Amino acid sequence: MSSNVYVEVQMLIRKPIEDVFEAFINPEVTTNFWFTKSTGKLEEGKTVTWEWEMYGVKNVVNVHQINPNQLIKTEWGEPSVNVDYEFKTMENGTLVVIKSYGFTQTGEDLLRQVNDNTGGFTTVLDGCKAYLEHGINLRLIEDKFPSK
Repeated sequence: MSSNVYVEVQMLIRKPIEDVFEAFINPEVTTNFWFTKSTGKLEEGKTVTWEWEMYGVKNVVNVHQINPNQLIKTEWGEPSVNVDYEFKTMENGTLVVIKSYGFTQTGEDLLRQVNDNTGGFTTVLDGCKAYLEHGINLRLIEDKFPSK
């Protein structure tokens, strides 16, 4: 049974929606601010594996829906959760909203998962903004847990 708890983070990225959307579906771009390796581009109905080589961690990502320049609906993690990426054109760029939901944990485990998702997706958006707007890979994911 999943809870109705969800995580939502957002960031304005001062680039056209096509560029921002591409950054999330194309691992050639995404690897500059998030995971280090992917088995392929996100496509509706496909499954890819994302890898964070510095931590020895992999996640299988099921892509449920893609509406170009609007929405990416995925399911991934262990235990799996739904993660939606929404894109909206704004006056100064593109608003990206990441929503994570469908948590099965309870109590302290649920709080830990919500905290990890909030911090993790905020870091992803910060890194994406730095990379797309300024061409800088801040190595945020790599440096988030330097002792691992």
